[in-house]
Amino acid sequence: MAVIGVLTLELRLESSHSLKDKRNVVESLKNRLRHKFNVSVAEIDGQGLWQRATVAAVTVSSSHEFAEKVLRSVEDEAADLLGKELAGTTVEWL
Repeated sequence: MAVIGVLTLELRLESSHSLKDKRNVVESLKNRLRHKFNVSVAEIDGQGLWQRATVAAVTVSSSHEFAEKVLRSVEDEAADLLGKELAGTTVEWL
């Protein structure tokens, strides 16, 4: 049976002064995570706000342990890239 893991990243972009600033940060994050970890990534909330965003990364695997390792690596990478702008994370399993 397939295991689906969803990592939700809450971003607080205090240095963003416009939607264009925010879009640059979010798109850069999404592209980096997609290419480095082969996960699906989308901005799922806060599209109209310029200092907040919610981004989800999803992985599918036959192994819970592998999926958990991937999502942990994605979270670590996001924390390294965003620093204090990463306000919180949650993981859900489907």
